[in-house]
Amino acid sequence: MTTASAIVIGVGARQGLGAALCRRFAREGYHVFVAGRTAAKIEAVAAAIAETGGSAEAIVTDATSEADVAALFDRAFASGAGHEPPDLVVFNAGNNQRIDFREVTAEQFEDFWRVGCFAGFLAGREAARRMVPLGRGTVLFTGASASLRGKPGFAQFSVAKAGLRMIAQCMARDYGQQGIHVGHVVIDGGIDGERIRTRNPDLVADRGEDGLLDIDAIAETYWHIHRQPRSAWAHEVDLRPFRESF
Repeated sequence: MTTASAIVIGVGARQGLGAALCRRFAREGYHVFVAGRTAAKIEAVAAAIAETGGSAEAIVTDATSEADVAALFDRAFASGAGHEPPDLVVFNAGNNQRIDFREVTAEQFEDFWRVGCFAGFLAGREAARRMVPLGRGTVLFTGASASLRGKPGFAQFSVAKAGLRMIAQCMARDYGQQGIHVGHVVIDGGIDGERIRTRNPDLVADRGEDGLLDIDAIAETYWHIHRQPRSAWAHEVDLRPFRESF
């Protein structure tokens, strides 16, 4: 019996959303392709999954590189690899930083767009090329409140996330009736992971219990979307802590 498989693009620290998604899918018996830029980080995630009896494979991938993304999908969808072609792809790459609009350089603006939007296009296109002929599969994109509205200091981030949202919408309308479930998950609030705990510990203390989004709780929603019956598919879901205003 072959094993189901999934691709997660944009995996970093073990206490991050990408890693939590990998663990959640592995718990369901999936072989997970753990894709990220830093070999040490993704290998640690794959090793942790293996230690708990799961199956995972770390593949160093620059999500902004067309060649890297195509190679990742070629490897994951290769025949005779001991697992089924992936029926779940998650694009989770992104970067965020507050910068005064007057100080944003052209290089910074393009970098935010390449990571947050262009990379999503590459992942979505490669997924569609392989999943549409099979007539099944789920493609999920990690969005943010910036996908819906701009705030001071975040123009470079909001433009990228808004563009990613449009990619998700276009794919859903293009391929939904061909059996491909495309979803966009709006993360509205701070994620309780390694990044925020390292960079802004005061915020963590200020928010208190359940004041930040729990990475495992987010991952649970991604899995739920993947398992939805096609008679009631969600396209866009927004997640926030109960204390977050909106």
